[in-house]
Amino acid sequence: MSFHDVRFPPRLSFGALGGPERLTDIVQISNGYEERSTPWQHSRRRYDAGLGMQSLDDLHETIAFFEARSGQLHAFRWKDWTDYKSCQPSQTPAFDDQRIGTGDGQTTVFALQKLYRSGLEAYQRPITKPVFGTILTGVGGDQQTEGIHFEVDLSAGTIVFAEAPEDEAEITAGFEFDVPVRFDTNAVRISLASFQTGDVPNIPVVEVRV
Repeated sequence: MSFHDVRFPPRLSFGALGGPERLTDIVQISNGYEERSTPWQHSRRRYDAGLGMQSLDDLHETIAFFEARSGQLHAFRWKDWTDYKSCQPSQTPAFDDQRIGTGDGQTTVFALQKLYRSGLEAYQRPITKPVFGTILTGVGGDQQTEGIHFEVDLSAGTIVFAEAPEDEAEITAGFEFDVPVRFDTNAVRISLASFQTGDVPNIPVVEVRV
C-alpha cells in the first residue's frame, strides 16, 4: 500500500463526524445466552470529511486533495480532533504520559502506543503516525533529549535510543499523532445547488493498517 506522508487539511477535518468502530460476531445459542467474539485486535476509525466543508473554496481544496491521492489508491494522515494527544484533550503532552516499555539493557527501539482504560479493563492502541516536533520521551523518570538521546521514526511510530535503556528502566512518551486513512469512495458527487442550501457531500474516510 502506498502512503503519502501528507495531512488532510486540519481545518477541514475539524467539523468531520467519526470515531472508532469494532467488529463483533454474535451468535445466540438455544438457551438464550450469546457467544461473542471478534476477529479484530484493534478498532478501526471512520470519518465523513464532507461535514467539514463550509464554502466552495473548501470543496475545491478537498477535491484537489482527493485527486492528488488518486481517490482510494493512496493513504494519508488525518487529524482526529477528538483524540490526537497522548494525554487528555485539554492538556499538553508530557514525556511521562504513556508507558511504552521497560528497558532490558539491549533493546533500543520502542513503539509508541496509547492506553485507554475504563475500570479494570484497558486497550493498548498502536500509534504509527506521530506528529513531527511533538514527541517527548523519558527513561526511568528522566526526560531525554531528541537528537542526543533518541531519534523518532515518523513513518513507523517508533523511538530509537542512541543507547539501550538500562534493565528495568521505565520508558515513557508523550506526543501528538495522526490517523493513517484513505478515502472510502471512488467518486465525490457534488450538487452546487444542494450545497448552497446546506446539503454537504458525503466523503467517507476509513483508517488503514500501516
